Amino acid sequence: MSQFHHNENHKILVMTAVEAEAEAVLRGMGGDGRFEVALAGVGPVQAAISTTRLLAAGSGRYSLVVSAGIAGGYAGRAEIGSLVVSSEIAAADLGAETPEGFSSLDELGFGSAVVPVDRALAERVAGMLAAAGLPVTLGPALTLATVTGSAATASMLAARFPGAASEGMEGFGAAAAAADFGLPALELRAISNAVGPRDKSLWRIGDALKALEAAFAAITQSWRD
Repeated sequence: MSQFHHNENHKILVMTAVEAEAEAVLRGMGGDGRFEVALAGVGPVQAAISTTRLLAAGSGRYSLVVSAGIAGGYAGRAEIGSLVVSSEIAAADLGAETPEGFSSLDELGFGSAVVPVDRALAERVAGMLAAAGLPVTLGPALTLATVTGSAATASMLAARFPGAASEGMEGFGAAAAAADFGLPALELRAISNAVGPRDKSLWRIGDALKALEAAFAAITQSWRD
């Protein structure tokens, strides 16, 4: 994959699923011109389409694609209100069910369901957040087209992806588009709920949006070209 090299002539493209996430990111950035924020839409396919469209129109304009927003967190790895920086970005449900269990796209021999992340970059961003006093985990960010809604599925995914930290719906789509243009990708998520049984009374979307805002405030203040 491409290693990350940023200079003042390029922008970092931040893709969020919905407007509320974009607004939180923009509040945190405070008008920093090194970043550009755009809407990806919901789900991996729409995220891939939206990101591809922007990258094609702005050929050579960007140095990095970041999929950002709120997400579910895996118990024991990423608690509500904390942040997750991706160590890899995986399409967790892309594959086939077999009598022996789930087989990923990689195991089927049809490509890869994982976009690798520049480890040094991921550690650098996680370090910026930690230095700002924000709780952060570095781990696999899972993308699913169907949000997990049961303890059984959450347990299965956690076993399939050791160290899984977050679950969203757009990361792999945006990251796959970036990879197609030879650009590195990163996913940054603020945790609003636990992955598992859906109980909206326990969701803390407002707190997660505040954490997302704080994350981008810390990144823009700490980032050096």
